[in-house]
Amino acid sequence: MARTPNPERRGQGERGPRGQGDRERGGRTPRGEAPTGREREESELVDKLVHINRVAKVVKGGRRFAFAALVVVGDQKGRVGFGSGKAREVPEAIRKATEQAKRTMVRIALREGRTLHHDANGHYGAGRVVVRAAPAGTGIIAGGPMRAVFETMGVQDVVAKCVGTSNPHNMIKATFDALNGVASPRSVAAKRGKKVGDIVGRRDSAKEQ
Repeated sequence: MARTPNPERRGQGERGPRGQGDRERGGRTPRGEAPTGREREESELVDKLVHINRVAKVVKGGRRFAFAALVVVGDQKGRVGFGSGKAREVPEAIRKATEQAKRTMVRIALREGRTLHHDANGHYGAGRVVVRAAPAGTGIIAGGPMRAVFETMGVQDVVAKCVGTSNPHNMIKATFDALNGVASPRSVAAKRGKKVGDIVGRRDSAKEQ
């Protein structure tokens, strides 16, 4: 015997009105809802394209081109990361590099939210970099890839110098090696079991001498 349709259930599934089941199964977010924390965090990130390298592979019938992109990503609040990506097209290479940079972001301690706590040296391969804290109003005195790192990280006053190489990959890796060695007085005091005033006081007295 044929089943008589129920008019009250017309347009409804087993889980309720149309669209409700899709939301329960993790479908698209309904229009008008606020973005999640991860979406909000990604919207605040700033990315800069540092370098694009084009390579050619000679095959039968011509040359086949590919592109390698180097991207730096940061939230301008102390977090920064870099990544590289390769693809046949430039947009795809940039997308891969940006995703890798977001996965490898690190937090660097900043002094007063504008400069580094102390000077640091870094190296990678043939690259040697020197980064120094600077007083307010100095600006970013750095060139090329190093400037991109400081701008995306949110540093406003810094003096940096790269010696030994002009390779953007080595320059950025050397810069991150120097930044990873920067420590705040709070972290140093916690490791040594002392107060922050003792660490900062010694630093100020050393400057006076």
